[in-house]
Amino acid sequence: MSEPAIHPELASLRASIDNIDAALIHMLAERFRCTRAVGALKAREKLPPADPAREARQIARLRALAKDADLDPDFAEKFLNFIVKEVIRHHEIARDTAIPDTASERR
Repeated sequence: MSEPAIHPELASLRASIDNIDAALIHMLAERFRCTRAVGALKAREKLPPADPAREARQIARLRALAKDADLDPDFAEKFLNFIVKEVIRHHEIARDTAIPDTASERR
């Protein structure tokens, strides 16, 4: 059985959505590559995995960006909180699996 014909405008909009979804995934992957590097640095320097002051600044910044973009600021905040929780989890894993700096242990 063949698929029903799709309105050309609907097909075009769906193609745009698919492209945006792909871009979001790639952007999130790049963001996590950067945050993994931050997590490794925090583990190496024995810094806490979370930075509540930075997180508060980021929430305020993203809420303002969302408002300017005509996106629900509450949604933007929930989205950021979801990402931050995953980042902190990665930082905790990095901290727990960090290889000790033997040079500093000898001091």
